[in-house]
Amino acid sequence: MGPPGAGKGTQAKTLAQKLKLPHISTGDILRQNISQNSGLGQQAKDFMNKGALVPDELVTEMLAQRINQPDIQNGFILDGYPRNINQARALDEMLKQRNTAVDLVIYLDTSEPVIIQRLSGRLVCSVCGANFHIENMPPKVNMTCDNCGGKLYQRTDDNAETIKKRLQVYLKESSPLIQYYNQRQKLHSLSADEDAEIVLNKIVDLAKEYRDSYKV
Repeated sequence: MGPPGAGKGTQAKTLAQKLKLPHISTGDILRQNISQNSGLGQQAKDFMNKGALVPDELVTEMLAQRINQPDIQNGFILDGYPRNINQARALDEMLKQRNTAVDLVIYLDTSEPVIIQRLSGRLVCSVCGANFHIENMPPKVNMTCDNCGGKLYQRTDDNAETIKKRLQVYLKESSPLIQYYNQRQKLHSLSADEDAEIVLNKIVDLAKEYRDSYKV
């Protein structure tokens, strides 16, 4: 978890590779269902075409299908879910049916100046959705995705004024969710203002601490 620009997607992908666990991004699942024209994807597309948010129930159902696949037996890393209390409760119930539960919730605490610097320089691939940064993580070829060769672009809402508003909205909406996991002693907060590699190492240390205590 963390505000826009905290590096959630980047950290989740790298962490998944390091721990050899599946990286499950609800954004990726949503795009995949839409591109495959699945029943859930068609329903989601209808809402998106109307400019409406995809309902929690649809996103949760897509996630339920994903975590029923065999590759998640040893665990997985969630990115982009849950976003609210309803989704958190749905996730708990979903995992309970599999006789498991959320182990760790890592909150990437990031200051406003760092968020603005990161997002105002963000580049997004128009094809695969990969993120780059003009200064922090530039592509090898100007405005071209390293992964798929797609064209990179800057989101129109990645400007200082809009970013500040998005941050205020996020902090207000995420507060109950932070409290939810804090009360369950699942939440661990880390400063994400530092370089990505330093933050990653701290996350890995947390994961190892949990694993070692679980073995005991």
